[in-house]
Amino acid sequence: MKKEDLRIVFMGTPEFAVPSLRRIIELGYNVVGVITAPDRRSGRGKKVNASAIKKFALEKGLNLLQPDNLKNEDFLIELAELKADLQVVIAFRMLPEQVWAMPLLGTFNLHASLLPQYRGAAPINHAIMNGEKITGLTTFFLDALIDTGKIIKQQKIQIKKDEDAGSLHNRMMLAGANLIEETIELICVGKVKAIKQSELFSFGEVIYPAPKIFKADCKIDWEQSIDRIYNFVRGLSPYPAAFTNFISPTGEELLVKIFNVSVENAEHRFESPRLIIDKKKTIKVAIFGGFINILELQLAGKKRLSADEFLRGTELNSEWKVR
Repeated sequence: MKKEDLRIVFMGTPEFAVPSLRRIIELGYNVVGVITAPDRRSGRGKKVNASAIKKFALEKGLNLLQPDNLKNEDFLIELAELKADLQVVIAFRMLPEQVWAMPLLGTFNLHASLLPQYRGAAPINHAIMNGEKITGLTTFFLDALIDTGKIIKQQKIQIKKDEDAGSLHNRMMLAGANLIEETIELICVGKVKAIKQSELFSFGEVIYPAPKIFKADCKIDWEQSIDRIYNFVRGLSPYPAAFTNFISPTGEELLVKIFNVSVENAEHRFESPRLIIDKKKTIKVAIFGGFINILELQLAGKKRLSADEFLRGTELNSEWKVR
């Protein structure tokens, strides 16, 4: 099939999906529809905000649909009228079978892990939090369960030693457009050889999940190992961000988001965890095995600051506690 004859419906919402949609258009494929989330109110002023995909689709003059309910009969009729040969899904929501089974050539998804590892909503975060050194991208055909369909292509990506989730997200976002291009080309020329995920792991291998991360999951446990805490912070940075509480001698409590830390492996005699402020320039937490040096942090409703900037604006000192 010629690329201009391949009718594609694209489904996505956040910035992560934009480079892939842009690539599909630049390659000359026929994008007959774009489906994204309805506009939402967010932020302090509760302003109505459009998704990154909606903004891009409007900029390019693409046919846009924003259904509240993917099982709605009117939406399903409208989707069927687009007569898509193929549907491409990136960072969207779970599709009902009426939707993913509609195109003749199927519906495939781009997932930010090497499936079957890290199935779920937050694969980038969980891979870093678990201290992985290699992750990757996977395209796979959708089926009735979440992230379990047959794999079309995969690409390995190295996680850099000091990389946080934000940096890895941006690299994978761009690499994802390449994998989308390669996958659509295979489908277009009929050369796909999809593989069952069960063929990619051996008996007894641990399969790590990547569930959605909630606020309660982001509190730092200072009793964890020094490497675990380091990976936890960078795996949640910049969003949703790890947090801790600083407690004053009088009981005042400050909730602080932590974005960047470094590690000092060393022996010491401090009780763990112990907050150490050095000359109003550095903030350290003594734990078993060494020190966590807090480099960037933020009070609720305030700007993200370096440690020395933060200390100039607070009364934080070594008499405070951390928990």
